[in-house]
Amino acid sequence: MIKREKYLKEIRGFYESDLIKIITGVRRCGKSIIMEQIVRELKRKSKNVIYIDFDDRAVTSSIKNWKDIVDYVSKKRSKDFCYVLLDEVQEIKGWQLACRSLRREKCSVFITGSNSKLLSKEFTKELSGRYVSFRIRPFVYNELVQYATKLKRRITVSDYLVWGGFPKRIEFKSLDEQRRYLNDLNNTIVENDVINRYKIRKAEEFKKVCDFILISNARIYSANSIAAYMKAHGTVCSTNTVQKWISYLENAYIIDQISRYSKKAKKKLEQSQKLYNCDVALNSIRCSDNRFDLTHNLENIVYNELVYRDYSVTVFENNGREIDFLAEKDNKKYYVQVAYSVAEEKAYEREFTAFNALSQTDKKILITNDDVDYSTSNVDHIKLVDFLRNGI
Repeated sequence: MIKREKYLKEIRGFYESDLIKIITGVRRCGKSIIMEQIVRELKRKSKNVIYIDFDDRAVTSSIKNWKDIVDYVSKKRSKDFCYVLLDEVQEIKGWQLACRSLRREKCSVFITGSNSKLLSKEFTKELSGRYVSFRIRPFVYNELVQYATKLKRRITVSDYLVWGGFPKRIEFKSLDEQRRYLNDLNNTIVENDVINRYKIRKAEEFKKVCDFILISNARIYSANSIAAYMKAHGTVCSTNTVQKWISYLENAYIIDQISRYSKKAKKKLEQSQKLYNCDVALNSIRCSDNRFDLTHNLENIVYNELVYRDYSVTVFENNGREIDFLAEKDNKKYYVQVAYSVAEEKAYEREFTAFNALSQTDKKILITNDDVDYSTSNVDHIKLVDFLRNGI
């Protein structure tokens, strides 16, 4: 596995802190690998490092509750300052009490989990602000290429557009093997991290709504419009239920919702939001006959890349025209429009006129998969592969 320095750099400054370090993200995005990399770094300067993997029953069969965690650490540690790393701890009842107890005993505590149950109100209230959280995402393109090179494999932008960046999938050589892995991963995420965890009784209805949302990435929706669509296609669920299910998917880091900002109203539009998948593979495995949605997947991976590069992202309504992203960082604003291609005149006209009426001083960027440079005096055209390699 590659060293994910972007995340390690963010976490490294808190190694000695008494704040509880919470590492979250969708299942199989690489959290445990990052935890192992942290362990290796810590062991270079201390022998007092205790790592517990709660997916390893041989290690944790005797750990049933939070007191067992504290007892286990007490038996293994020395009296010196101790580093305690708890991997996938969220299923242990009262894990937050163990964290509170350990940090009072001269321990630097790190935990991982696949669900924002770790950050829910009842737990954060007990932690009383004594934590800092880090979200890990599936590989972006540069990371995927780096890992593929290590495996002596070749990954193209087209491959990434379809099959995304879940790290383990490129360990499988054949496409059939990769699809099987991604389908099994999807089933585990939907079943374990959502249906079972939230005790959803209408499981089949939820799966249909989930399928619709994940195959409709990079689109603006409201809970009401999704409920109406599902009803028209034979699945009845209320708007409130759909909104609750969307929040479950977001809590499991399967999707992101981003707000729309209106230039005219100078405020966020709350009626509807744009939904993005944590990884485009969750769209592609739901496509039949290899008719993949490259257009919306391209926009989705641009979103994932911008967030990975620490931009604050909203959708921007420019006098009735949607600009895909207003990306903000270091007090700079970038208006970003995304299209698969602007080779055809209608597409060219549609994408470039979306920037009309913006100030000449505003940075305007168009990202497409075209090889031709379509930059103008007002708009910088960036080829997708260059954006994925270098950003904006």
